[in-house]
Amino acid sequence: MSPVLALAAGQIRRRPAAFAGLAVALFLAVATVTLFGSLVAAQVTAPGAVARRLVAGPGLLLIAGAFGEIAVLVALFVVVNALGFTLRQQHRDLALLRTVAATPRQVRRLVRAQVAATVLLTAVPGGTAGTLAARGFLAALQRRGLAAPGLRIPGTPVPVLVALAVALLVGLAATALAARRITRLTPAVALTADTSGQRRTGVLRVLAGLAVLAGGALLLRLAATRGAGELDKAGQATMLGSLVLLVALALLGPLAARAVAAVLGAPVRVLAPGAGWLADANLRGYAARLASAVVPVALLVGLSGTMLIMTSTAEHVVRTTGATTSVTKATDVWLREAELGMLVCFAAVSTVNTLVALTADRRREFALLRLVGATRRQLLRMLSVEAALTTAVGVLLGAAVAAVASGAFARAVTGSVLPVVPGAACGWVVAGAAALTVPGILGTGLRAIRGRAVEAVGGERGERG
Repeated sequence: MSPVLALAAGQIRRRPAAFAGLAVALFLAVATVTLFGSLVAAQVTAPGAVARRLVAGPGLLLIAGAFGEIAVLVALFVVVNALGFTLRQQHRDLALLRTVAATPRQVRRLVRAQVAATVLLTAVPGGTAGTLAARGFLAALQRRGLAAPGLRIPGTPVPVLVALAVALLVGLAATALAARRITRLTPAVALTADTSGQRRTGVLRVLAGLAVLAGGALLLRLAATRGAGELDKAGQATMLGSLVLLVALALLGPLAARAVAAVLGAPVRVLAPGAGWLADANLRGYAARLASAVVPVALLVGLSGTMLIMTSTAEHVVRTTGATTSVTKATDVWLREAELGMLVCFAAVSTVNTLVALTADRRREFALLRLVGATRRQLLRMLSVEAALTTAVGVLLGAAVAAVASGAFARAVTGSVLPVVPGAACGWVVAGAAALTVPGILGTGLRAIRGRAVEAVGGERGERG
């Protein structure tokens, strides 16, 4: 075995927790590409008589393309995000390699070998899960008349091989970006560089965020100016506009998260003077870290809220006017629910991966607090307040996106910017976001504050999980 492969395998064995999030993200990416690739293969390899049979919906190829485009993009975003945290937890190790004469090229080769090994580890389970999911999804489409009855998922390995190639290419491309920060610095600077998320938001990132925000506003204006008879087009523009706004939120996350945290932090400081003050200071002082935590929560709440409120408003209009469109047809509602479920799954995985990685990365910080007199109980109270604030900030940002987007849709179809909000369904979305966020932070925090503080301060971050 070459030295690079030996180092890569050693890092994976030594830090399984650091690679767990990346493995899950790559598993989802492989399974997703296999799923929709298998659907395309089913249509392409079908006998002529079966392939030409008319169906009630847009057809299997169009459904696979529409679903796959969004789902694959979100899955790949999760991969890039997870890889960034994996490298962040190895920052000290990679910097030490630089100090013993490893070149930037050798460090990049090491990271590429780690990604390739993780992709191979997820190949069989991801491909198997994707194939099984494709069979189940095709059967569900056939029951609703959206796919020809004679279609079958073929036994060809091509979709799995394509999925592996895509995951590997994305992982290697993400490696070039994620490893840039450690390899562009001198060894001494890299060893002492801050990885806590206290960096200032760059000007280019702010300008890009503002440009994307303007694009989302234009799309929602287009949705709002549609006539009452163009319910379908208004719905399409609304969903696209909400996605663009969420991209803008990801770019402007540190600024937006800090502003909302400042508003929410004031009453928290009063209600919990000790733990509340420390939690608020942590969240506002490390804006990049806060943004990394709340953006997946906002993605989950924003997408779910927009689709639920838009569908509820459209159904209200249909009950009033009696006109049925693709927004309210049972088959299309089911398709949107299936798409939403898939996106929520990806958002949930991204949320858990991000929160676990961020909290585990603070082990040394917690140890320093213990050395200056903080007890484990006080740290847990601080983390509890942080978890509540993080959930609240993410929910509020996501709800803001959903409110603006659904307001534009309501303006188009009812003449009023006040949509019909399904309170119970939206409540479950908020409860789901809290269920992902709070246990993730507290569970990882409990593990991070174990052991002796002196050893944690003198050791390295992200020890063996």
